[in-house]
Amino acid sequence: MPALASTRTIESARANWDAWRASRLAAVTSPTGNLALVETRWSAPDANQSPEEALAGQPDTVTATTLERRHIGTGDVERGIRLWDADSPAIRHFETIDVFPFAPEWVIEATYTPVPGSRAVPFEHIRDNGGTRDLVVPGDITFTLDGVAYNLSAFDDEGTLLLVFGDPTNGSVTYGAGRFLTVPHEPGSGTVVLDFNQAFVPPCGFSVHYNCPLPPFQNRFPVPVEAGEKRPVFTGDFQPY
Repeated sequence: MPALASTRTIESARANWDAWRASRLAAVTSPTGNLALVETRWSAPDANQSPEEALAGQPDTVTATTLERRHIGTGDVERGIRLWDADSPAIRHFETIDVFPFAPEWVIEATYTPVPGSRAVPFEHIRDNGGTRDLVVPGDITFTLDGVAYNLSAFDDEGTLLLVFGDPTNGSVTYGAGRFLTVPHEPGSGTVVLDFNQAFVPPCGFSVHYNCPLPPFQNRFPVPVEAGEKRPVFTGDFQPY
């Protein structure tokens, strides 16, 4: 199967690109968007804090939500609180997200092969000091591009396939830790479309309080992926991380 998608698929991707861009800008600047996260705190097992307690003394622009994760060493459930500020410094300094022009050559048709049962793949995370957390990868995404065969691992992000990938633009033109791509997939279908024009800066590119997965070896392209988002742009010298 050729990697480049059909003309119809490419034109559909092009037609939807402006709407996707607008939705991204709206999402990251929302009251609980990536730019609004100002704190993530983890409690000891016997000292879990409620959202109401976490909001004590906070301004009216702050919202609290709960989250869970597994301890990287013991596997025990850890519970935490996130504080989101609709008037955060990051939101006030945010201008836009810089992007590449639409690139039809980066709309790629690939084969999706489900893996029976659950297969966990170790992903290093940006704030785990080299440690890894296992994420469920429900299938293989394979294609050939310019004579090079790829076998990518997208993990199950609450029912959505999420691809974490890296390429030589990271750290120079694009966000240094890699980028994310949502992979739409219809159950039972053996084909997926990878539209790298919708590759996006991960949450940790907007706030230091996220712990994003990093691209595993098999998801690192040897060629520049000059499509999708580059980096967020802020006024002055403001940096979110």
